[in-house]
Amino acid sequence: MAVEQNGINAVPEAERHGRPRDLFWPWAGSNLSLFGVAFGVYIVGLGLGVVPAIITGAIGYALSFLLVGLVAIGGARSGVPTMTLGRAPFGYQGNKLPAVLSYVSNVGWEIVLVTLSAQSGAAILARLAPGLPATTATAVCFAVAAVVVIAVGVYGHAMIMVVQRYLTYTFVVLTVVYMVLMAPKLGGSLQTTAGPGGWLGGIIFAMTLLGLGWVNCGADYSRYLPVSSPPRSVALWTALGGALPPMVLLVFGVLLAGGDPKLAEAAGADPVAALAGALPTWFLLPYLLTSIGGFLAGAIMDIYSSGLSMLALGVPIRRHYAVLIDGLLMVLGGYYLLFVSTSFLYTFQAFLAIVGVVMAAWVAIFLVDMWRLRAGGRDYDERLLRPGAPALRWQGVVSLVVASVVGLGLITSLDPNIAKVVGFLMGDALEKSTFGQANIGVVIALVLAGLLYFVLGGRRRA
Repeated sequence: MAVEQNGINAVPEAERHGRPRDLFWPWAGSNLSLFGVAFGVYIVGLGLGVVPAIITGAIGYALSFLLVGLVAIGGARSGVPTMTLGRAPFGYQGNKLPAVLSYVSNVGWEIVLVTLSAQSGAAILARLAPGLPATTATAVCFAVAAVVVIAVGVYGHAMIMVVQRYLTYTFVVLTVVYMVLMAPKLGGSLQTTAGPGGWLGGIIFAMTLLGLGWVNCGADYSRYLPVSSPPRSVALWTALGGALPPMVLLVFGVLLAGGDPKLAEAAGADPVAALAGALPTWFLLPYLLTSIGGFLAGAIMDIYSSGLSMLALGVPIRRHYAVLIDGLLMVLGGYYLLFVSTSFLYTFQAFLAIVGVVMAAWVAIFLVDMWRLRAGGRDYDERLLRPGAPALRWQGVVSLVVASVVGLGLITSLDPNIAKVVGFLMGDALEKSTFGQANIGVVIALVLAGLLYFVLGGRRRA
C-alpha cells in the first residue's frame, strides 16, 4: 500500500526481485478484456472468413508482442523504464521526440479504455435500471473508472503487479461463463472476399490492435527483475502474457461474427453493449464487472507508463504527480469520445494506425541499438539517467522521422478529418486497392527505420 518512490532512476539491486514468469500476469490482465472479442469482429470486417481472420489475427498478435518481449529484456538488464532507455539511440535531448509520441500513445489508450468502460457500464445499467438517464449512467461509470485507474497508477508498480494478478484470475472465470452462454450464437459461415492485401491487412491491423500499442512500455515492468534474469525468459513470459489470452478471445469473436453477421455492425459503434445484447439479465452484472475490469486493467498499465514517459521528457515532477496530470488528460479525452465524437470505430482505427506507424519505427531503432550493445559486449550507460548524457544522436532521430513520415504517407483512414493528413504518398488507385486499405505503412515504417538506423548508426558509441 506504499506509494512507489522510484521514478525513471535505475531500480536499486536490493529492490529487484521476482521471476520472469511473474510478467505473465500484468500483461495477461491488461489484454484479457472482452474488447478482444470485438477485435475479432473488426478483423472479420476486412473481408476475411473464419480461418483467414483467425490465422492473420494470431500472427499479428504473436509478432507484435514478441517485439514487446524483446524490449522488456532492456528493462531487466538496466533497471530503467523503456523511454529512458530510448536515450541510448536518440540522445538525452533527441529522446524527447519519441518520449512525446510515447506519452500521446499511452494517454490515447487510457482515453479509449476508460471510455469503453463507461460505455459498457451505461449500456448494461440501462437494462438493469431502465429509469436511469443514459447521460447520468455514462457519467457515473466514467467517474468511477477514472478514479480507480488514477488511484492504482499513483500507488505504482507493486500495487499494479498484485491487482493485475487477481484481476486475471477473475476475468478468466467470468469470461469462460460468458463464452458458454454465447456459444449457441457461434458460426463459421463467413466468406472471404478480400485478396492477398486483405490477409496482409489482417496481420497489420492485429499488430496495431495489440502489441504495437505496448512496445513503448515493455521495460517498465521488467525493470524490477534481478539483473541475472534470463533474457529469453523475460521475452517469452512477456509475449505469452500479452498474446495468448487475446488469441482465445479473437477466435471467439470471429466465430461470433460468423454466427450473427449483424453483430459486426453493432460492435463497431459500441463493442461491449453489442456483445451483451444476447445475454440473460442475471449475468449482466458479472458481465459488467468483467468488461469494465478488463478495460481498467489496460488503462492502469497505460497511466503508469505515461507517467514514466513524462519524466523521461525531463519534467521536474514526482512520478505520482505525473500520474495525476495524465489522469486529467484522460478525463478530458474521454469526455470528447463519449459526448462529442460521432464515430468511435473510425476515430479508434485512425488512432491505431497513426500510433502503429510511429511505434513500429521507434521499436525497430530501439531493438537494433540494443542488439548492437549486446553484440559489442556492452550495456546501457548510467549516464542515460542525467543531463550529462550525449544530447543528440542524429542517426536515431533522422531514422525515426523519415520512417514515420513515409509510413504515415502509406496508411488510410475512414475518419474524414484524419484522412486529410495521412495517405499523402498514395495515388487514388493505390489508396483504393486492397494493399492500400491494409495500412502497409506500418510494416514499411518498421523495416525502414531499422535499416536506416543500422546503416546510419555505425559502430561508435558515445
